[in-house]
Amino acid sequence: MRFITKLPRALRRDTPAICIALLLGSDAMAADYQNAPQVSALISEMTSEHGFAEEQLTAVFAGAERKQAILDAISRPAEKTKPWKDYRPIFLNSARINKGVSFWQKHAEALARAEQEYGVPAQTIVAIIGVETLYGGNTGSWRVIDALSTLCFDYPPRAPFFCQQLKEYLLLARQEQLDPLVLTGSYAGAMGLPQFMPSSFRAYAVDFDNDGHIDIWNNPTDAIGSVANYFKQHGWTQGGEVVSRATVQGDQVDQGLTAGIDPQLTMGQLHALGWNSNTPVADDLKVTAFRFDGAEGVEYWLGLPNFYTITRYNRSPMYAMAVYQLSEAILQAKGTP
Repeated sequence: MRFITKLPRALRRDTPAICIALLLGSDAMAADYQNAPQVSALISEMTSEHGFAEEQLTAVFAGAERKQAILDAISRPAEKTKPWKDYRPIFLNSARINKGVSFWQKHAEALARAEQEYGVPAQTIVAIIGVETLYGGNTGSWRVIDALSTLCFDYPPRAPFFCQQLKEYLLLARQEQLDPLVLTGSYAGAMGLPQFMPSSFRAYAVDFDNDGHIDIWNNPTDAIGSVANYFKQHGWTQGGEVVSRATVQGDQVDQGLTAGIDPQLTMGQLHALGWNSNTPVADDLKVTAFRFDGAEGVEYWLGLPNFYTITRYNRSPMYAMAVYQLSEAILQAKGTP
């Protein structure tokens, strides 16, 4: 085994002790990406643009492994392809509601402080963490370096996105003095209780307990503050409603349905197409208009600005509705203190 007797200054400054140990013993690691041209190009970019030591990144990628199971998983249809009547029970059930109440009670101080500082309701923060990871019970067991390397170098349909996430991941590991070969997450590289992608971590994660480190894997307080900050930065309106049930009539109703996620028509324009809100909505407000196949028949809904904010976390109307309805169910089950 070859040892390096003197580490470069950048490596000494930026690398945790465990990562240095991995560097020094790199010959014993897996080599799925070692010396691959695309990996060499990424290493060159990170050394020239961000000051990494080449030896450090060479050791990291010597330890990264290509995972066929990840490629298989990302190619399978997700649960969002289910109709609402089948999707809703995944997240709206007594176990998830009751665990949400327990999580809220256990972390009441952090949730109250996050609500005060960021204007995001505690029940919404709890629901996000509940939908994403069952309150930390399932944060993913894939090594993030394997997930992002596999999807960057071996999944052409979304390679640009995942390569950028891989770069962000290396930066956050250095920033937080974490070993990039140890951290775990989902098969897509989402991390911790709130399942932040690396770019979201770097942009929105906060040290909410002020201990000098951001830990969304094991520290619910940091996870709570990070979710609240994410929502605030994406336009959450304190005290604003999320959705309104709609009634429809006429043969132009389908023309009002929103294509995609971004609101396109105002409430006034939807009125002209046969849409009516069950609660007051300003005529000049752009809203998301969608239809679900519910357990009791077709449902028509209007997504308001806070609904759009939830879709910035996951670009799916069903996801946003699941978060909203779970948040309301948790609030009702918890009751007043």
